[in-house]
Amino acid sequence: MQPSGSLLEKYEQSFLDSCKKVGFSDDVVQNSKLYAQQISKQILKYAKADKYNKISNYPRYTPLNKEGRWYPTPPGYFAPVEPYFNTIRPFALDSCSQFKPAPPIPFSKDKKSAFYKLMLDNYVVGGAGLTPEHRAIAAFWDCNPFALKSDGHLLTGMKKISPGAHWMGIAGIACQQSKFNFSKTYQVYTMVAAGLTDSFISCWDEKFRSNRIRPETAIRTYIDPKWKPLLQTPPFPEYLSGHSCVSSTSSVILTHYFGDNYHYTDNVEEKYGLPSRKFTSFKNAAEEAALSRYWGGIHFMDAIENGMTTGFGVGELLISKLKAKQQS
Repeated sequence: MQPSGSLLEKYEQSFLDSCKKVGFSDDVVQNSKLYAQQISKQILKYAKADKYNKISNYPRYTPLNKEGRWYPTPPGYFAPVEPYFNTIRPFALDSCSQFKPAPPIPFSKDKKSAFYKLMLDNYVVGGAGLTPEHRAIAAFWDCNPFALKSDGHLLTGMKKISPGAHWMGIAGIACQQSKFNFSKTYQVYTMVAAGLTDSFISCWDEKFRSNRIRPETAIRTYIDPKWKPLLQTPPFPEYLSGHSCVSSTSSVILTHYFGDNYHYTDNVEEKYGLPSRKFTSFKNAAEEAALSRYWGGIHFMDAIENGMTTGFGVGELLISKLKAKQQS
């Protein structure tokens, strides 16, 4: 959507040249640029007040190396990503904890406990229980921009799309397939982007409250020290599942615009070497994205199920506020 640096400058110049070629005068182009700059100033003023620029001034987050708590995982052992994201101003939420989920199943080493059962489920499903379809789905929805490839002592960053960017891509596919005009497309993108932000805020608020251990750490410590998940574990606490939250939120918003049984082909990941997948609804896609985290071995099931509940709640809130605004 937005190339960076010199690529963006080249795109802008190419776009302006194309305007002149189709007949817009130099005066129209220049006055349009001046008008856009005024609009941009207002947007930037609003954006800079969202408190994101204050995050770097907070104390460095130190993970707790205690039983049941999240701790950095291999191969990169990255520091946690955005531990203070719940301080950001949301778009529609009353507060970051408006959709606070039920607490996660409590950590326990007791082999008869509910948490130990969660570990065993991931251990079995994440091993011999994985089917080729499970592997394909997990890879398709991996969306890990922090992924690393380990070659001996060398760690190489792998270019992958983020969960939010994947859903923005789906929004673009639907707008193009339905032949939405510029104004309608702009509205869809805006609503999905706002939903992603508020959903991530809700999710990250819970992540660093419950601060629960990841399956990779738990299973290696208490069941099998050689176990590895299919997907690389992202660098932040386990509960809730972020992909489950944002996918559910996005599905509610896109269903509002395109309907319940909207068939489409998701080819967002083709540029990253993954084949396209067909879906019969946005909810169908959201459910698959959520379960991909279970099959990928990076989330427990309660984080997925409760993540979807939170995500649906955030999406429905945004749509209800949109409808109220349209009726006023």
